[in-house]
Amino acid sequence: MSENDNLQDAEGKKEVESTEPTPTQETTNTVETESDIDSTTDNTTEATEDVAATTTVSDEHVDEIEASNAEDAEDEANAERHEVEEKDYHAMSMTELVAEFNRLLKHHKVQTISKNINEIKSEFNAKYSELLDEKKEEFIADGGVEMDFYYSNDTKKQFNSLYKEYKQSINAYYNEREQALKQNLNNRLQIIEDIKGLLSVEENMGTTYKNFKELQDKWRNAGPIPRDKYNNAWNTYHHHVERFYDFLHLNNDLRDMDFKHNYDQKIKIIERAEELAKDENTNRSFRELQVLHKLWKEELGPVGKEHREAIWERFSNATKAIHDKRQAYYADMDKAHEKNLERKEEIIAQITAIAEDKNDSHSAWQKKIKEIEALRDAFFKAGKVPIKVNEATWAKFKEAVRTFNRGKNSFYKGLKKDQYENLKKKKDLIQIAEDNKDSEDFKTVTPLMKKIQNEWKKIGHVPRRDSDKIWKQFKTACNHYFDRMHAARKAEDQHLFDAFDSKVKLLDNLKAMELSDDPKADIEILKSKIAEWKDIGHVPQNKRYIDGKFYKAIDDAFDKLKMDKAKLEMIKFDSKLENLANPDDTRLLDNEFNFIKKRMSEIRSEINQLENNLQFFSNVKADNPLVKDVHKNIANHKKELESWQAKLNKVRGMYK
Repeated sequence: MSENDNLQDAEGKKEVESTEPTPTQETTNTVETESDIDSTTDNTTEATEDVAATTTVSDEHVDEIEASNAEDAEDEANAERHEVEEKDYHAMSMTELVAEFNRLLKHHKVQTISKNINEIKSEFNAKYSELLDEKKEEFIADGGVEMDFYYSNDTKKQFNSLYKEYKQSINAYYNEREQALKQNLNNRLQIIEDIKGLLSVEENMGTTYKNFKELQDKWRNAGPIPRDKYNNAWNTYHHHVERFYDFLHLNNDLRDMDFKHNYDQKIKIIERAEELAKDENTNRSFRELQVLHKLWKEELGPVGKEHREAIWERFSNATKAIHDKRQAYYADMDKAHEKNLERKEEIIAQITAIAEDKNDSHSAWQKKIKEIEALRDAFFKAGKVPIKVNEATWAKFKEAVRTFNRGKNSFYKGLKKDQYENLKKKKDLIQIAEDNKDSEDFKTVTPLMKKIQNEWKKIGHVPRRDSDKIWKQFKTACNHYFDRMHAARKAEDQHLFDAFDSKVKLLDNLKAMELSDDPKADIEILKSKIAEWKDIGHVPQNKRYIDGKFYKAIDDAFDKLKMDKAKLEMIKFDSKLENLANPDDTRLLDNEFNFIKKRMSEIRSEINQLENNLQFFSNVKADNPLVKDVHKNIANHKKELESWQAKLNKVRGMYK
């Protein structure tokens, strides 16, 4: 098989002629000529007779290389498309897709990113379509009419703007390139004609050879041509180059020198291809193999007939090894895609199960919404699935999510109905509050305002967009009323607040008091402060705690006096009684009376218990430590009982 046997086009359907016939092949089989490449070329019959090569079945592993190189041939910069990083666009959100779209436009030539942009567009439209369906269902669930539905967002607007920029740039690029490709093709066809013409020129062989080399240089620099003309143009060119070497009686030294140079270079290419066949990075080896094929085809001429079949066979075998390894890599990738499909099917089943869950509470739906969001993210991050089931899998996913959204929307539609009823109830309470906020009838309105505040708490949720607004209205009206009420009451009870201020000063003065060495004089001072405190009078009810602070400070002062504890205790008790005395309300005095009687009863019981315990020590001497301790306790309790009896007598005296 020759090195360029009937290469297929990018789709692997169109056969093209070989460029290096084997030594045994005859050059009598008619194939496509340069007249087929461009209809403007003249002398079709002559070209058909001159350009001949054998046609055989093409090799798939070479076709793939040739198709890719043909695509690159339209634009030499288009080879850069292989360097554009391909990302997992399926796993990206719409915002991330827009950011990637923008990055590609800014950092790569527009003709190199078409494949990436098409994938981004497909993923973005699919995700936006899903979002659009969800928003439409929410709109209809809220009572909207489908024909009135419209939705857009900033992300979609950014995408549309970038895509418009891309289309303008790519269209401008193709418009500019079209004429250049045609002109380059015409130039190459003319070079082929000029090489053909060298065979009929009678001149010095050295001059003819020099002209031939100049035409080869012109060919190498002639620029890109249309991809569908690429293989035919190159095959025709190589055919006539071979004819120049094989049929023109050139100087053997010049021919052999070229043959040897081409042979040596092609051997190097083969050796490099054989090294690449061992590389585990199949994409990298395939890209470099493309370059090697381009060098073989575009930069180097033929070798001696005796080597042509052998070196092409060797190069083809190395190419096949790389191709097979690459196919195995894609087979493994297909297996990975199958696993991704299994994972996505599991996710779809989980979404379906959640959608079928009948737990219809707000908290349950909030939990399910979070679970669905996590599953959606997992679906997109699960990776690609086999192309043949991609659309079907995506459709199943969207339908599962759509079913969930329908259930969610149905639940919240009913919830919103309740919320609107709650909103009406709260607005009614707002109206009551505002109607009464300036009332002067505090006795009647105050219970009413407290009642509607309690009712407000019992009413359920309202639509979120109204919640803060109506609460502020209600709170403002209620605060307005109660501020007025408190101000009015404060004005009425100003003397109570004045009394409180006076007591605060007196308490501070008491705490700062320093006792003298004369307890009697100190007692008189403390009694005077107690009398002054009582003379100040009542304070507001919520400020009455200050009385407790004052009498605690009095007790602390008494405790610091240097005098008999029993006598001091009675003085402190007298002070306490002064605080309890109130001719209009004896409840505090009654409580104290009952407390003293109860305490006296407890002490008598304790004395009886101790006296009973002594009976167990009838045979024990009186000086026994345990017996002595019991007698001591009985004496202490009787003394304490006398003290409480004295207090009780004082309390009884207060009732007279």
